[in-house]
Amino acid sequence: MSTHANKDNDAFRNDFTILRVPIQGKLPAYLDNAATTQKPQCVIDALVNFYTCQNANVNRGLHYLSQKASESYDAARKTVSGFLGADAGYETVFTSGTTASINLVAHGFGHSFIHADDEILITRMEHHSNIVPWQMLCRSTGANLRVVPITESGELVMAEFDRLLNERTKLVAVTHISNVLGTVNPVRDICSKARSQGAVCLVDGAQSAAHLKIVLQEMGADFFCCSGHKMYGPTGIGVLCGRTELLEAMCPFQTGSGMITTVTFDETTFRNAPEKFEAGTPHIAGAAGLAAAVEYLEGIGMDSIIKHEQELLQYASEALTTIEGLTILGTATHKSSVLSFTMDCAHPHDIAQLLDHECVAIRSGHHCAQPLMQFYGIPATARASFGLYNTKQDIDTLVRGLHQVRKVFA
Repeated sequence: MSTHANKDNDAFRNDFTILRVPIQGKLPAYLDNAATTQKPQCVIDALVNFYTCQNANVNRGLHYLSQKASESYDAARKTVSGFLGADAGYETVFTSGTTASINLVAHGFGHSFIHADDEILITRMEHHSNIVPWQMLCRSTGANLRVVPITESGELVMAEFDRLLNERTKLVAVTHISNVLGTVNPVRDICSKARSQGAVCLVDGAQSAAHLKIVLQEMGADFFCCSGHKMYGPTGIGVLCGRTELLEAMCPFQTGSGMITTVTFDETTFRNAPEKFEAGTPHIAGAAGLAAAVEYLEGIGMDSIIKHEQELLQYASEALTTIEGLTILGTATHKSSVLSFTMDCAHPHDIAQLLDHECVAIRSGHHCAQPLMQFYGIPATARASFGLYNTKQDIDTLVRGLHQVRKVFA
């Protein structure tokens, strides 16, 4: 089914119109993929096609357009489930993104099954979205938050994970790939160890779904979250894949139309998962766009994407070491296509602003990971992150820009 498999990786950028439009006379080197990815034309076409040819609400009408919209929505769920290897034993809930998915679990699972003196285990490298919901849950239930430390190279101290995991641990929440360090965590091992203690494991896959081959049946996660906009799909659409028995036991996060079976003034009964967690009108067009993005990724092949991005990561890592005063954060053995760095001559915001003049898009700041910045004793980093359409020429442009930063600020 690989319709793009024989295509040269450098040519994939031609599928992304925005990358072919000059900005102030220069083609953009877009290296901010960890924040959001650009969208191939097939995703844009899917959105336009839905609003042009299928626009209606789902599951509420007997007319033709409603039936077509419902078919499209159901087909999108099946496509995304297959892509994530969430087959028997899992349900796929559409949400607005990873943040909403984590909050859904914190509310629905947390308030049903976590009580005073229970423990929730997270790591030092988590995004705020995988810290704050658990903090708030602990405050409201009397549970305790435990944090797994990391090494200077940006790897989890697994001996400490083993020590902190115990019979009081009810939930482990861990990022699959750090959005700052690029560290690929051993989530299969983590999920297995959590289950051995009777704990539930949530994996934040916001940074991994477009960069690794995900097979939930093999990973063993009880919950897996990801965002469409980080995997070449639309904004405002995301996924929570959860074990069926857990989702059925959870209370709904939001209530309203679409997720109920019966309503009286005395009692309401809810539908089964996944519909139980999809109150109101869903982002139907977004689901169609996400399905198109998934099909695009499948057409290329995740193995090809991984190979290409690893080549870019190695090329960029070596190139950045030629720049005096530049320090890369995160040198884990298993690492994805993210490079965060500092320069001794310039603040990350100044680096990003000067690179913007060269039409190089990177991210600067704390990347919604302030506890991680505190660990390294810095306020912020500059971050370049790569996607399937990036080329070595993009990295060469980045390196030239960083040499220019050195000249301006040193």
